[in-house]
Amino acid sequence: MRLLPVLLAALAPGCFISRTALNDPIPEASIEGLVPGVSTAEEVVAALGAPIQVVELGERSAYHYLYRRQKRAGLTFIVLTFINEDNRPDRVWVFFDENDVLTHVASTFSADDTRYALPWQNMDAGDDE
Repeated sequence: MRLLPVLLAALAPGCFISRTALNDPIPEASIEGLVPGVSTAEEVVAALGAPIQVVELGERSAYHYLYRRQKRAGLTFIVLTFINEDNRPDRVWVFFDENDVLTHVASTFSADDTRYALPWQNMDAGDDE
């Protein structure tokens, strides 16, 4: 008889939410201060911190910055779990010439748009709004 309450608790439905982040957020304002043809690689690192990746392009180079936010929500019924996960990054690529002078910046910012949603909701279709 003592096993019955433990068994019922183990089979009871439940829900969960979680949030994770990878790396530090990239301040969008610090990118606005970077000027192609003027800013140097040293100034970019001072403004954005160390890149997660440095790519050598012959005598030129590119630095990659990434911040990723992930949110999950789920429901569990007996032995079946339904999960919805929204995973969105902020990315910045900065490109330098052979003298380590900034040539251009490419960026996307969508980590702040990460949302929780029920497992059957499509986040791109706007079902959760």
